[in-house]
Amino acid sequence: MEKVILKIKGISCAACAAQIEKALFGLNGVKNTSVNFIAQKAGVIYDPSVLKLSDIKKAIEKAGYKIDTDEDNVKKAANTGNLKTKLLIAACFSLPLLYLAMAPMISLPLPYFLSPSSAPLINALLQLTLTIPVIIAGFNFYTSGFKNLSRLKPNMDSLIAIGTSSAVIFSIYNLFMLIQGNSEAAHSLYFETAAVIITLILLGKTIEAAQYKRTGDAITKLMSLAPKTAIIIIEGKERIVPIEKVVSGNIIFVKPGMKIPVDGVIIQGISTVDESMLTGESMPVDKKTGSSVYGGTVNYNGAFYFKALKTGSKTVLSQIIRLVENAQNSKAPIARLADIVCAFFVPAVCAVAVLSGIAWFAAVSFEFALSIFISVLVIACPCALGIAAPIAVMTAAGKGAKNGVLFKNGQALEIAGKIQTIVFDKTGTITEGKPIVTDIILGNSAWGAGNWKDSAEIKENFLQLAASAEKGSEHPLGQAIVNEAEKLGITTIKADVFASMPGYGIKAEVNGIPVLAGNKKLLEKYNIPLGKLEIVSDRIATEGKTPVYVVIHGKIAGIIAIADTLKKNSKKAVERIYKMGIDIVMITGDNRKTADAIAKEAGIKRVVSEVFPQDKLTIIKNLQAGIRKVAMIGDGINDAPALAQADIGIAIGNGADAAVEAADIVLMRNDPLDVLTAVNLSKSSIRIIKQNLALAFGYNILGIPIAAGVLHLFGGPLLNPMFAAAAMSLSSISVLLNTLRLKQVKL
Repeated sequence: MEKVILKIKGISCAACAAQIEKALFGLNGVKNTSVNFIAQKAGVIYDPSVLKLSDIKKAIEKAGYKIDTDEDNVKKAANTGNLKTKLLIAACFSLPLLYLAMAPMISLPLPYFLSPSSAPLINALLQLTLTIPVIIAGFNFYTSGFKNLSRLKPNMDSLIAIGTSSAVIFSIYNLFMLIQGNSEAAHSLYFETAAVIITLILLGKTIEAAQYKRTGDAITKLMSLAPKTAIIIIEGKERIVPIEKVVSGNIIFVKPGMKIPVDGVIIQGISTVDESMLTGESMPVDKKTGSSVYGGTVNYNGAFYFKALKTGSKTVLSQIIRLVENAQNSKAPIARLADIVCAFFVPAVCAVAVLSGIAWFAAVSFEFALSIFISVLVIACPCALGIAAPIAVMTAAGKGAKNGVLFKNGQALEIAGKIQTIVFDKTGTITEGKPIVTDIILGNSAWGAGNWKDSAEIKENFLQLAASAEKGSEHPLGQAIVNEAEKLGITTIKADVFASMPGYGIKAEVNGIPVLAGNKKLLEKYNIPLGKLEIVSDRIATEGKTPVYVVIHGKIAGIIAIADTLKKNSKKAVERIYKMGIDIVMITGDNRKTADAIAKEAGIKRVVSEVFPQDKLTIIKNLQAGIRKVAMIGDGINDAPALAQADIGIAIGNGADAAVEAADIVLMRNDPLDVLTAVNLSKSSIRIIKQNLALAFGYNILGIPIAAGVLHLFGGPLLNPMFAAAAMSLSSISVLLNTLRLKQVKL
């Protein structure tokens, strides 16, 4: 399966989005699709062996919409400014028109030659003249509305076009009656109704556009972080080139205050770098030779040279932008209810408008029926329903990105707040994941006679053999042993033979000497007794340290104790997660005593130790069998299957690419406290979505019957079409304002 995000031109409301989704779901090979009319984008997951991208584009165009190009985006940016201009024009002509039409009714002064009683024809002609510029300002409603109506796929614009056109046409008819001498026709003009409706809707659209722009600021700000140029070194000389020309392997020079153009590793120089755009942490990070640097981050006071490793779409910044964009374009499962309603909403409203109009025409008069007909059309608002969920998802995804929490999709955003059990992988999540050697305990069985306790030479030889054997290992414990040797200035020897044994340790041969290094299972596998070191082993484990058993010539030669300390906020995170009523399970391949010691220090009550990588997947499945929502937090390649299996997979940002790829949420700051940020943001966003849906549903459930004159049957007031238009705009604005509360949520 492949995923593509297409920018679409011409989407004006939720009904449009529903039409496009229906057209795409009708294609053989489309697995899933989500159209976000706020972002004007469609995300499509499809099978490229069955369906071509060109077929997807054709289906969208056949539905009446066009694919956006870069040129279209430039035009769209200009059109955003035009919306304000159109509103200004509409308001300038609507206000005097409203005064001209309404002044006599509320006893306001009006010149004799403009009064509908003394000069009805002049008054009517002036009203028409003032209405024409307003119609032109809102002309998009008519082109879009009638085009979709002709396809029997009416949208929000169709409701506006039908309603206002009915008012204008009926008013023009009465204008002709005036010309023929029927002065009573002067009281049946609805020019001001059509003009004010268009003005109010343009006002609502302008406010919505401003809020949408703020909602999309997360993407815009991230994109603005990338510098436009880079200084690369060619034949010893500095050359400024566009960022697009930088390729992997280029040597790049970064001066103080400059943005780092791409991802890479420093080869010369030292500095401090502001990485807040990645992690949300304001404190600068010290960098030296060998340190990784990331595109979009800001260099502070030092200058350095670095080698480019990842460019273009492969940089961390590009990946973050892609993740946030995907999340903002996706839909939370709760949004499907609104989608179903929107698909039938506009046709249903048209039917209600026609039926209520006919009923009131039969009972009262044509003018009364026309007012009801227009009111029903303009008060109905699928937009409020359509934006209720996506605007909240977009806002939450942007807020999460600013706080170092990346949601990959709307489903992850919704489910995270429902989690009942969180499974932590120990290394790199609860602990720092950077273990260090704390103790080296030798056993004399492999060294022959002699006072080994006082022999520094034997201890050095022991560490040299162990480090040389572990040199080929990627396991953090093996790397800790190598780092310890390097720190003590001990030179490692290239192993003649090396083999990794997942779940056990490693097997190597150094200068013809057979060496084994690993956990207790390794000793059991080869039937190697611990002897007198059993007591030492137990003590090390109870201290929360991990013993690595080193076997030389088939005999236990010693134990290297390694400690992986708790992360700074692990204990605090565990405490707060428990307070939220969420259960915690820690899983690790470490021995039981070590795992228990770490768990006790962190405050975790349930521990599963000595598990193989494949066992993690089984543990997740067993927890899910209890009908519980389970989150898995990990950072290693071996965590990827469990992350994918869990209801929510949460990856540590500096973890393996496979883990990040398999996860639903990425914690960029590598801080366990950010798990609470994800959960709290999920709960807050779902609460806002439910409130938005309640506002939208409640508004339409109450508004449409009132507009249809149901209350009037029982002596209640009749809703003026102009107030109906104002209410329609306010419904969407109220949803937007409610969503903005997400930005104030404390995480």
